[in-house]
Amino acid sequence: MHDAATGMHVRQIGALFNGLAIVVAITLTAVGASARLGTQDQTLFRGRTDLVSVGVTVAAKRHRFVTNLRAENFAVYEDGRPQQIFAFASGAQAGPPLHIGVLLDVSGSQGLDLKFTQRAVIKFLASVPDAIDVTFIDFASHVRAGRYSQTDLPFLVRRVRDLTAGGETSLYDAIGLYLDGASEQDGRKVMVLYTDGGDTYSSLTFDTLMTLLKASDVTIYAIGALEQQPLAAQVTQRALLERITEETGGTAFFPDGIKDLNRIYEQVRGEIQAQYTIGYVSSNEKADGAWRKVEIKVTCPDSKSLRVLARKGYYAPSKP
Repeated sequence: MHDAATGMHVRQIGALFNGLAIVVAITLTAVGASARLGTQDQTLFRGRTDLVSVGVTVAAKRHRFVTNLRAENFAVYEDGRPQQIFAFASGAQAGPPLHIGVLLDVSGSQGLDLKFTQRAVIKFLASVPDAIDVTFIDFASHVRAGRYSQTDLPFLVRRVRDLTAGGETSLYDAIGLYLDGASEQDGRKVMVLYTDGGDTYSSLTFDTLMTLLKASDVTIYAIGALEQQPLAAQVTQRALLERITEETGGTAFFPDGIKDLNRIYEQVRGEIQAQYTIGYVSSNEKADGAWRKVEIKVTCPDSKSLRVLARKGYYAPSKP
């Protein structure tokens, strides 16, 4: 178990992210030259540093996930040019190792609802046994982060139960801290965020956070419990969370009340399990650090009725 308490402010957090924006965002892990497309071996996504790996979710009407697609049902385009799919895994297969991040708002506005929120988070953590580890971050005026293996989950549950509410909301700093730690992990990375309000205390600006998100390989799902906020604040915060999640190929959920939190976490879990992982080697061999737009399309007959969620692109590698 790796656990640390941190109070992040601009001078500290800025040092963590210098140069992160030029990191190859979607290059997760690797694949051996002899790997066969469609194999269920986790080594499929290991061995080559030039593999671009993208998490993709396909939804039909009423947010029903499509989980029976195969590699031939997808087409990948980078800057408008078609790419050959080199590796493929569905949520039901053994693709890249899964790392889960859970971020929990424990600011002062959480006082009345914290007990219910704690129970919902613990229930969610118990529902993702296929994750090899969980990074947990609670945030208010300060940000505390810890990484737990599956065998350490009882310690994490105890930590969640011992949380108390108080202070401001360092939302951007919390996400930034998670992205910094996730950049050192290999595999599929999914972050689940719960917050009941907007940022009030971060040193990291929103524009800087968006740059870091574009340079990351994390899929973010956000739960915005905004019903206690003024209407104008709800509109602003909803748009912000949607922008954060859409940039990474994730989804933002907005429960009508705290009573809906378990149901929303269940939806998030379903979306994580429904995610495909597609790997390709870019036909663009330039190491120029430029932004490359990625588009994933579904090619099956009823594709017009389907919604495809995936990252919008990545930064190419740069020459040393």
